[in-house]
Amino acid sequence: MRHHVNIGMVQGKIIGQYVSSILAKREVMSSGYDEAIMLDVNGYVAEASGENIFAVKDGVIRTPPLSSPVLAGITRDSIITMAKDMGFTLREETFTRDFLYLCDEVFFTGTAAEVTPVREIDDREINGGSPGPITKKLQKCYFDTVRGGNTKHKEWLTKVNV
Repeated sequence: MRHHVNIGMVQGKIIGQYVSSILAKREVMSSGYDEAIMLDVNGYVAEASGENIFAVKDGVIRTPPLSSPVLAGITRDSIITMAKDMGFTLREETFTRDFLYLCDEVFFTGTAAEVTPVREIDDREINGGSPGPITKKLQKCYFDTVRGGNTKHKEWLTKVNV
């Protein structure tokens, strides 16, 4: 479980906060999974061990709000902006773990994860184990943007001459 918002500085990258994430990831990896989904103290989905989480159901994208114990990730914010730019309905709201089982698509975002589709959760396939169409569209837009091909948000990039 993630720390409660009144216990620690949950939106900061503080090394001590990653301890629970590291332990959770080690636990799930020993059971054959790639990533852990962290819950808040009330049992709602917070994020993965090092990534933000998004869920798509009936064309609506959901992600836990910043009032949850989640990191206000740069990639999370970029995907929210891109989704809205593309005309998708996006809601920042709490949801339960079993809601994820019923979703059409689930994906993670983060600096290292970028936009990573989730194939299954607790041995339950999501979208037949394949990335869904909304995830693929957002992933393509993200890659086009960070590689400079999409100039809609060129202010996000810093040109480096090598």
